[in-house]
This record gives sequence, C-alpha cells and structure tokens, in this order.
Amino acid sequence: MAEIETPVESYLAAGRERRIATFGDFLRIPSVSADPAFAADVHRAAEWLGERLRTAGLDHVDVSETGGHPMVYADWLGAAGAPTVVVYGHYDVQPPDPLAEWTSPPFEPAVVGHRILARGASDDKSNISIFIEAVQALLATRGRLPVNLRFVFEGEEEAGSEHLEEWLEANRERLGGDIAIISDVGFFEGNLPALTIALRGIMSAEITVTGPFQDVHSGVYGGAIANPVNALATIIAALKGPDGRIRIPGFYDDVVPLSDDDRAAYAALPFDDDAYREFLGVPELVGEAGHTTLERKSGRPTLDINGIWGGYQGEGGKTIIPGRAGAKLTCRLVPDQDPGRIFEGLKAFIEEIAPPGVRVRVEPQGGGHPIRSSIDHWAVDAAAKALEDTFGRPPLFIREGGSIPFVATFEQALGLPVVLMGFMPPDGNFHAPNEWMDLDNFEAGIRAVIRVFDGFAASAP
Repeated sequence: MAEIETPVESYLAAGRERRIATFGDFLRIPSVSADPAFAADVHRAAEWLGERLRTAGLDHVDVSETGGHPMVYADWLGAAGAPTVVVYGHYDVQPPDPLAEWTSPPFEPAVVGHRILARGASDDKSNISIFIEAVQALLATRGRLPVNLRFVFEGEEEAGSEHLEEWLEANRERLGGDIAIISDVGFFEGNLPALTIALRGIMSAEITVTGPFQDVHSGVYGGAIANPVNALATIIAALKGPDGRIRIPGFYDDVVPLSDDDRAAYAALPFDDDAYREFLGVPELVGEAGHTTLERKSGRPTLDINGIWGGYQGEGGKTIIPGRAGAKLTCRLVPDQDPGRIFEGLKAFIEEIAPPGVRVRVEPQGGGHPIRSSIDHWAVDAAAKALEDTFGRPPLFIREGGSIPFVATFEQALGLPVVLMGFMPPDGNFHAPNEWMDLDNFEAGIRAVIRVFDGFAASAP
C-alpha cells in the first residue's frame, strides 16, 4: 500500500488503534431497524453518528426525524470551484438471529487476526466509518477537503427505506451535487477490489395459507380437511421447475437477455466454481439451466423462499393439522423487470394454483428496480484509478446480485450519476451469523477514499 502523502499517512499510521476502538463503539449499538424493540437503539446510533461527524470536522450536522428512524446529514462545502460529492451509507443493521450460531456476541466486537466480528461490521457500518475517517484525516492534516461533500446516512435500509424517498424530495435543495457515491457494496470473490456497475432489483412478498379456525387433531379431522402446511408446500413447489426456471406466467417477458459481450465479461472474471462451492459447504451449485454460476447469481432473475412457518415446532411430536401456514419470498430482478408487475403475476399465479380447502392471501412487502450504471464517466475513471493506486491492481467491474432499491431514487430524485464503491469482503457473512470486516480493507479503504476525493477534484470537467 503506497503512501498518499507524508502528513496524511503519518496521521493515519499513528491513529490505527483509535480508529478500531471508535469503530467498535459504533458496532456496539444494536441498530436493528426492522425490529421495533430496537427503535431506541437505532435513534441512539443516529445520535452517536451525528456526534462522530462533528468530531471529524463536518458542518451542518443534522439528525433528522422522518416518521421512522432518523436520517443523518452533514456537509463540508469549502472547496470553491470543486465538484460536490454526495455520499450515502446506512447505519442500521440486520437482526442478529440465530444467536446460537455466533462465536461471540453480535454486539460485542471481537478482533480475531485481521478480522473484526460483529453485526454491521461489514454491512454497512464499515463503509460509513471508512469515509468519516478519510474526511477526518484530510481535515486534520490539510485543513480542508479537495471536494465539497455531503453525507447522507440512513437508518431504514434494512427495513425497506420507507421514508428515504420522501426525505430526499423534502431536502432536495441541500442535496445538490455533481456525483453520488453509494457505499453499500464491496469487493469481488477472493477479496479483489471492484466497482459495482449493476444491481438486481427486488420484489418481496408474504404468503399466508389458512384452513380450520385453529390447530385441530390430525386423527379426528385428518382426511376431512386440507392441511395449510401441505397446501403451502404444493404452492411453493409449483413456483419453480427442475430446470431452475420460474413458472409464473410472464415472469421473463421483460428480461433483457445477457448479450455476447455481457457473457464474455462474466467469463473473464477470476471465479472458481469449485472453490465457491467448497466455501459454501454445498454438494453442488444449482440454478437456471444454460447459465454460468456468475451469470445466475447477478445477471439473471431468481425466486427464493426466505422463511416458512406453520404447525408445531417444539420438541417431540404433536399430532395436529395446523390452522395456518406462511412463507416469505423474494424475487431478484434484472433489467427491465418491474417489481409491481412481478408481484401481480405472482399473486395471480398463486391464487390460480392454490389447492382447494384453504384460503390464500398474497401481500406485497416492498420492492425496488434493478439498475445498471455506465462505466464511461469521469468519476468512475477517477474511482478506478484510486483503487488501483491503493490496492496495486485495477478494480474489476462487476454486477452485484443484491439489491439497493434507492439507487434508482438517487438517480431519479436528485439527478445524480452514481458510483457504487465499497470495501466489504465478499465473504463477510452479511445478514448472517459471525459477520466480519477485514481490517486491512478498512485501513486501505480510508486511503483509497482520500485518493478518490483527490481524483474527483482533478478530473471533474
């Protein structure tokens, strides 16, 4: 890792332990946005973040109420004639369940070698912290930033970003800029530096199947009524075929097929199917026929059951016919699929195939559009050069299989071109037990962000 310049590098070299300790303080706050039991903690994280921004030297810090969890805003606008960069991240985290699978408590950060383990250690408190530390280092050593900067940190990303669009619209005047950096992404397999150029969209839904008025005796009533769990299993089994194709009528109508160039770009990425399979601990990689693993995991649409319930879950047996059963599912979408249209197709199909003797309800749980960014932009060139100068190799341009629904909102509501850049390791157990961040990525990321800002100042037209 090459030096940026002596004052900044000296400052960073002297402050590593302080940075890790501060990062740990952030991780200790259980800012789980989806669970109302953690609402006070989410607000506490927002207040902590506001104070952290003040300490770093940012101006106009605002912990802004939304009707849900707060937005946190701060800026530094002292670079006359330089471009203005809007940086987005989110400070909320996923629930830590299942707790028994953690090797250390999820909100008590543990440093093991070059890793720090905690919920949110990667997604997305790492990226937020990296940007703040870069700003603090620049202000402490140079007294100014090379660009004008606006930070926008959300507290509802893991719960659907319910209030984000409304807040962006209401605050449009103070969100003007030349480029947006969405820092909720990471590196490619093998922990190789990368810039994300595409994200899949998402459609979320919940299926509820009800039968008798309550759980009833399977010996007394079995054979006379439908079993909601059986019915739900029938429905789920009908959604996909053995070839991996989704059977919802019209599901693929708007899918833009991968071009020959797209497939060649996938084939050129350094990806090992066997190593990927072994890392996941699965006997075989499966998916839609006719496509490679990389194509399936980021360039093709999917349908997955995320949770399922119904009937007795305790120790031993209980001979019942459950009164109800349910499942949560998501579809990851690709251009030009529309989440609303996909939901309506799913709902109609389930209602058509539902077995007799039960009532079925299908309800939407949110969605977001897929996006694809251009790599032919001065800001992308500057970001790529900064990553290469920091990590010693050109970044890969990748498609990400996950979804960040509000990226389209940034482009549409604010009219800003978007660079998707972050430093999370690809196998960091996001949304899972034992989430971790690579502290080498963390430290190098700070230096890369400084180079990005310098590059933006030098490259902007």
